[in-house]
Amino acid sequence: MDHAADALRTDLMTITRFVLNEQSKHPESRGDFTILLSHIVLGCKFVCSSVNKAGLAKLIGLAGETNVQACYEGEEQKKLDVLSNEVFVKALVSSGRTSILVSEEDEEAIFVEAPKRGRYCVVFDPLDGSSNIDCSVSIGTIFGIYMLKDGGEPTLDEVLQPGKNMLAAGYCMYGSSCTLVLSTGEGVNGFTLDPSLGEFILTHPDIKIPKKGKIYSVNEGNAKNWDGPTTKYVEKCKFPTDGSSSKSLRYIGRYLDSLS
Repeated sequence: MDHAADALRTDLMTITRFVLNEQSKHPESRGDFTILLSHIVLGCKFVCSSVNKAGLAKLIGLAGETNVQACYEGEEQKKLDVLSNEVFVKALVSSGRTSILVSEEDEEAIFVEAPKRGRYCVVFDPLDGSSNIDCSVSIGTIFGIYMLKDGGEPTLDEVLQPGKNMLAAGYCMYGSSCTLVLSTGEGVNGFTLDPSLGEFILTHPDIKIPKKGKIYSVNEGNAKNWDGPTTKYVEKCKFPTDGSSSKSLRYIGRYLDSLS
C-alpha cells in the first residue's frame, strides 16, 4: 500500500482545523471569530439534514407567511425557510459573539440582548432559492460577517457598511453533496460535508475563477433591462466572431415550474 496516499486519506483538513490554523496566524486573536464560524457551520449542518428530510418530514408547504422579498417577487415562504431561519438565529445568538443579526426572512434586524452580545454582525439568507426544493435544484445559505465598534449600544447604522468591510463571507450549498465555500479575506476555500464523519473536509483549496471559461450563466428573462455592453457580451458568447466555439449556457432559474 502506498503510505503517502494513505496519509492523504487520514490527515483530513476539517473546517475547524482550517479556521484554527488561520487563527494561529494572528496572535492577538481571542478566538471569538473562530467560535462564531463554528456556530455558523453547526447551523449549516442542521439545515442540510433538514433539507434532506424535507419530503419525509412534510416540511415543504406554505407556512402561511410571506418573507420580505415576497412583496415584490411573489416568493412564498415555506416551512423550511422558517425552520432554517430559527436555527441560524438561535445558533448565532447562542454563540455569544454577535450583537446584530440581519436575515432576509425578517422585516427588522435582530438586536441581541446585552448579556449575550459580542463584536460581530452577521447578515444572512438562511435558505436562498427554497422555491426550487420541489424540483430538486440546489439551494443554499448565504452569509457575511462584519465587525462592530467596541463599546456602546449597537445601531443599525453599523450594519450599513460596504461589502469590502466584511471580515468573512461564504455560502453553503445543499445538493447532491453539501458544500461550504468560505473566504476570510485571503483566498477562497471549499469544504464538503462527509456524512460519515459529520465534518466539513477541505476539498477545494484556493479556488480561482479561470481566466477564460467555456460557460456563461445569465437570466435571459432580464435581457430587456441589460445595458449595451452586457447585451453585446452575451451576443458574443452565443455568436463569437473570432472563430472560437460558442460558449455553453448553464442557468438554473428560481421558478422552474413556470416552464411546465
